[in-house]
Amino acid sequence: MSTIDTDTCTLDANMDTIQSNNYNIYFDNSLGELATFIEQGRYSRFFVLTDENTAKYCLPLLRERLGNPDNFDIIEINAGEESKDIDFCIGVWKMLIDFGADRQSLLINLGGGVISDLGGFAASTFKRGIDFVHVPTTLLSQVDASVGGKTGIDIDSIKNIIGTFTQPKAVFIEYEFLKTLPARQILSGTAEMLKHGLICDAEYWNLLKQSDLSTTTAEMVYKSVAIKNKVVLEDPHEKNIRKSLNFGHTIGHAVETWSLINDTDSLSHGEAIAIGMICESYLSYKKTGLSSDELAEITRF
Repeated sequence: MSTIDTDTCTLDANMDTIQSNNYNIYFDNSLGELATFIEQGRYSRFFVLTDENTAKYCLPLLRERLGNPDNFDIIEINAGEESKDIDFCIGVWKMLIDFGADRQSLLINLGGGVISDLGGFAASTFKRGIDFVHVPTTLLSQVDASVGGKTGIDIDSIKNIIGTFTQPKAVFIEYEFLKTLPARQILSGTAEMLKHGLICDAEYWNLLKQSDLSTTTAEMVYKSVAIKNKVVLEDPHEKNIRKSLNFGHTIGHAVETWSLINDTDSLSHGEAIAIGMICESYLSYKKTGLSSDELAEITRF
């Protein structure tokens, strides 16, 4: 794997919008931007994919910011990784058919990483592909899952084994949604932010070490999105440098899969990735020259 050029991590100062691979990631007044996007897109219909949690805590704000429209249909799935499989995907496809979706329709994925992955995959394959946008509602999905164009579902507990590289038409990051999350979910998303610092930006890593991670700031979210976006733009289809974003995930996904199968209260994605980063840092210490002090620092924090 190539090392990351330091220019890859040089970020723009503007915190309103990030330009990604032919689409925008909106931050300031993002749901207002979504309303404009829908109006300008001249879509025949639009649909909102949610789970029971985002339907309860996030959908009301979306309705309000869109002017309380009544011209869209809601597709709701069960919350949790268990819903990210082919059966639920078929359910989404069938709902789109029942609601009369056509190739000029838009799917809005309102939720966390499961909604982003499943909704992106369902939209990218329905009628050979309809437009979709992400409105990520968890810290994990805001800093990671919604950016980069990866869609996917699980089969037999093998994570993301079926999927596509399909870019959304836009991403709308609304910080207000983070207030609806329990502390454990905030920490889960923080694991991906720590990863961004470790692979790309020592200054950011040090900032996170000195911060209260239970109260993630808008600046931190923006910084993480910008880091991931820079890497993805350089290598959209993960042929080279984008593989660095998998730090912690090879072992972490194995741990997460085991936990999903065996634990009543299974590990969150971020918790599993944190375990993976510790294990893979140990391998880096044994094999590629990571110092014992750096290993101890990563493991301790």
